[in-house]
Amino acid sequence: MASPLDNPTWTSLTGPHARFAERRGRVLRYPEDVAPFLALPDDPGEQDWLDVAELAGPEGTFVLAGPAARPPSGWEVLDELPGVQLVDDGVAAAADPEAVRLGPADVPEMLDLVARTRPGPFRKRTVELGTYLGIRRCGVLAAMAGERLRPPGHTEISAVCTDPAFRGQGLATRLVLAVAAGIHERGERPIMHAAAGNTAAIRLYLSLGFSLRWRPDFVAVRVPPKRRSTSRDARSSAPSPRPTAG
Repeated sequence: MASPLDNPTWTSLTGPHARFAERRGRVLRYPEDVAPFLALPDDPGEQDWLDVAELAGPEGTFVLAGPAARPPSGWEVLDELPGVQLVDDGVAAAADPEAVRLGPADVPEMLDLVARTRPGPFRKRTVELGTYLGIRRCGVLAAMAGERLRPPGHTEISAVCTDPAFRGQGLATRLVLAVAAGIHERGERPIMHAAAGNTAAIRLYLSLGFSLRWRPDFVAVRVPPKRRSTSRDARSSAPSPRPTAG
């Protein structure tokens, strides 16, 4: 049987995160202000890409994570990032007495920290996806980490970042272990995703007890602009346009 980790956005949105799912046909996505991820089934066909175009809208953008589904000809690939998927293989998770729960009131600070450290996609409602923890120093949000994708039986640890002024103190390590402790309490297994080129982060996560599972790609895609209809189109009896028409 296929693992829920093979297509983690799909299994999250059809499972624990179904309440967030925006759907058209077999295509699902998170609301844009929650996360940029869109999910295709494992065997996408022409109709699925037509549904992507309708769901995302003309010139809409989204990120595919997991199976390397390539968009149809005429769709713009904005970025393609080789990644790694890591799974808990003996993480010594532990609660942290200095870690505080972050919520909606903390979002402006969280967005500011993300903008300065660029740990990956984080939107104004991402905090709703799970538990986010932070460590403050002198009233400043010094570091944070939290939960994002929720494939059944697993939870992704994401948005791991530290203010440059507070690096070198092990705050990110402590927060990853604290978030992992909460995941363990639910009887789930922590996972992580990272850019393949971020070797320092990968070395850290491996040292904490994560192991490499596989190497997915993360692909940012833009839907083509909607083609304007013409009188000739109106008279035509040809089949409906391909997905390249948006």
